[in-house]
Amino acid sequence: MFNFSIARLPRIEFGAGVLKKLPDIIASYGSRILLVTGSRSFIDSSHWQPFIDQLQQRSIRWQQCMVADEPSPVLIDDLVKIYANDTFDAVVGIGGGSALDAAKAIAGLLKVQRSVMDYLEGVGPELPYEGPSIPFIAVPTTAGTGSEATKNAVLSVQGEQGFKKSFRHDKLVAEYAIVDPDLLASCPPSVIAANGMDALTQLLESYVSLKSNAFTDALAISGLQAARDALIPLFRQEGELEQHREKMAYAALLSGITLAQVGLGSVHGLASPLGAFYPIPHGAVCGTLVASATRINIHSMLAREPNNKALAKYVQVAEILCQKNFSKSAAAFTALIDLLTAWIDELALPRLAHYGLQETAFVKVIANCRGSSMKTNPIVLNDEEIRQILLERL
Repeated sequence: MFNFSIARLPRIEFGAGVLKKLPDIIASYGSRILLVTGSRSFIDSSHWQPFIDQLQQRSIRWQQCMVADEPSPVLIDDLVKIYANDTFDAVVGIGGGSALDAAKAIAGLLKVQRSVMDYLEGVGPELPYEGPSIPFIAVPTTAGTGSEATKNAVLSVQGEQGFKKSFRHDKLVAEYAIVDPDLLASCPPSVIAANGMDALTQLLESYVSLKSNAFTDALAISGLQAARDALIPLFRQEGELEQHREKMAYAALLSGITLAQVGLGSVHGLASPLGAFYPIPHGAVCGTLVASATRINIHSMLAREPNNKALAKYVQVAEILCQKNFSKSAAAFTALIDLLTAWIDELALPRLAHYGLQETAFVKVIANCRGSSMKTNPIVLNDEEIRQILLERL
């Protein structure tokens, strides 16, 4: 339990108002940056103009590009070509997971001048990445993916021959993660729901991961407690919204740290092909599957591996999220699945058929789900068990 290694993490600045530190942090790297943002949310917010004014006061010059959707390899290659002849001292990503992943990949490729397809896991030649990478600064404006704390940039090609794969290396880890909960104020309820359930799923899956350890477990428990207290009231816009945003930003950050260290599970294993073959936002697919995947994991372990240590961890998760002690594990399992299902319903996360998935396509999805995330699921699921996860949320 206490034998573990922790991979590189960014320096983390967390708290309401820490965005004000960003201009000075940028200036410590130089005077020219590439700014990668989402489509509108940060630019339209009250934070944009003061940030730009601070850059100008420090004589920092910038180029800006916007990433509206989940980035593709073609988009990354095109942006790298556009800015290949510029010299940047840092790449700053400000936005949701898509903007951060795009910025991370661009920072890793501007000095390398190769296609990102050369480095993507599971496709192409999978060349070893040697860098150099330009310093990358991550500023999340949503609470979900935890990309600010990971070494992988997730890129997607959508359609019949689609895929969702990672460009992954320690050199891609952000130098700084600037996590300001105030930036979540512009998130609409649908974004809060999908991203919040993504963070919750990442915390849960990393907690029961085959590679979990005492260090990551402590973080996952803390993140689960924060998400438990804040996700639903933030979605409802009830109570102390500043505190709710703070807790969800914290939960998302911890979910990024834990997944980067110990991996995920069956939900994210399925999210990869589903997000590639269908127009399903990543957070929505994770949120909609977490209850059924949890049920199948528990059912499979009880049937085939009743001594699996993850069963006790699911009891602990039930007690954390339900805020109740259970004398019998069966009651804990039922309560956990019922609670997750209730949250999915309240957050109005669509079923998979909403995005075009049909039962006839299950074979293809299952055949493409056994990537790195599925390898750290607490039990190896057979095809029929994975099929049941999908069927329950069709």
